[in-house]
Amino acid sequence: MLKALIFDMDGVLVDSMPFQAAAWRKAFLDMGMEIQEHDIYEIEGSNPRNGLPLLIQKAGKEPEIYDFETITSIYRQEFKRIFELKAFDGMKECLEVLKTRFLLSVVSGSDHLIVHGIVDQLFPGIFDIVVTGDDIKNSKPHPDPFLKAVELLNVQREECIVIENAILGVEAAKKAEIYCIGVPTYLEPSQLDRADLVVGDHRQLMQHLLSLEPANGFKA
Repeated sequence: MLKALIFDMDGVLVDSMPFQAAAWRKAFLDMGMEIQEHDIYEIEGSNPRNGLPLLIQKAGKEPEIYDFETITSIYRQEFKRIFELKAFDGMKECLEVLKTRFLLSVVSGSDHLIVHGIVDQLFPGIFDIVVTGDDIKNSKPHPDPFLKAVELLNVQREECIVIENAILGVEAAKKAEIYCIGVPTYLEPSQLDRADLVVGDHRQLMQHLLSLEPANGFKA
């Protein structure tokens, strides 16, 4: 009864997380704190409102004494300066085929401007629904982002598949009671073991997605 595919953006559609990690590390250094790349990857999928307190605690500081908007502003400026826009090889062509069979959505913890800028540039006209970190109060690992996408797509949870590369994203999908495929872009496969299926890499992911068939009589 499959009708819709819901994609995380960073690490699934675009190879952006190394740039995000570098930008967050720069923002933290400017504020007198040091964080590691693996700390950032482990909270990938959360929005700054929920993720920053976790990173500040990882740096051994108290979140209450820092201005989140200042840190986020430094991050945005640095990300914009260093980011090289690149979709994973074959992803655009894969999505163009999938669009003829399914409804497609992006659900990302990144902010509205970044997400829509990337989607509009790399995947124009592909996605029916885009949900960003600015569109919901509770980010991943809460189920809210995926439940919002299901609502906007006007489908049932059991008619969807989520594609995620982040621990928090997989957790959010399972809390939303949606079948989840994990792709270990920046993590070990074992770290995504809560997913219903973990593929080896993006090539295997695209092969699997292209083998899926929509519900009988359904037209995207």
